[in-house]
Amino acid sequence: MGAGPGDPDLMTVKALRCIQQSDVIVYDRLVSDEIIALIPFGKKHIFVGKAKDKHSVSQADINCILVEEAKKGKTVCRLKGGDVFVFGRGGEEMQVLHREGISVDVVPGITAASGCTSYAGIPLTHRGVSQGCTFVTAHSEHDLEVNWSALASLNQTLVFYMGLSKLEFICHELLAAGLSATTPVAVIEKGCTSDQRVFIKTLSDIHAYIANKGVQSPALIVVGHVVSLAYELDWFVVQSQEHIEKLSA
Repeated sequence: MGAGPGDPDLMTVKALRCIQQSDVIVYDRLVSDEIIALIPFGKKHIFVGKAKDKHSVSQADINCILVEEAKKGKTVCRLKGGDVFVFGRGGEEMQVLHREGISVDVVPGITAASGCTSYAGIPLTHRGVSQGCTFVTAHSEHDLEVNWSALASLNQTLVFYMGLSKLEFICHELLAAGLSATTPVAVIEKGCTSDQRVFIKTLSDIHAYIANKGVQSPALIVVGHVVSLAYELDWFVVQSQEHIEKLSA
C-alpha cells in the first residue's frame, strides 16, 4: 500500500480502510508520524525503515517478515511511502509473496514526484514549457547507470529521487551532457509536510547554495524550466517554510 508523500490527507480512502482492517502493519521510514498515528490501537506494527548507510532491516529480512506474518493467517498491510511501484521495491516483494502462494492486493499511492512538486507549486508539465517528465532514481549500490546525454536532450522535466548526497554529481553530469548552466533546479526537502522547504537556484549553483542550509533527506531534486513557475504558483505556506528566493541573475 502506498501511503503517499507525507500528508495523511493525501492517502486514498482505500488505503485508510486497509490500515484499519489489517492485523499487522509493516512500514517504512518514509511513512510520516501522522500516518502512523492513524493505525488503530492494538494493531501490531513492525518498523522496517532504511536510511542511507543505516539499513535497520535488510530487504531479505523484510521479505521474510511479510511471508511469516501472512502464513500465520494474518492480514498484512505493507505500508510504503509514496507509491509501491515507483522506486519502492513493491514489485520485488510481490514476486516473493507470489512464489510462496500468498495473494496480494495493491493500493497505489501518490508518488513524491507528483505530490512534492505540487506542494511546491511546480507543475511537472506545463503547456509551452515542458511536455513530459522523467523520473530517475539516484540511489544505487554501485555507479549510477544513467544515460546523461539522453536526459539532457529530452527538453523536459527531470525528477531525481534519493539524490541529495549525489546532487553535485548529478549537476556536473547534466552540465557535461550539454544542459544549460542556467537551467532552474529545485530541491524540495520533506515535501508535503509541515517541515517542507524549497530551495531554487540554477544547475550551476544549487549545490553550493544549499551546502550550509542543513538540508536532510527525504529530498527531491527537480530540474527544468517548470521550476521557475514556483514563484507564481506557490500556494503551500507553513510557518517553518523559507521564502523561495529568486534565481540568481
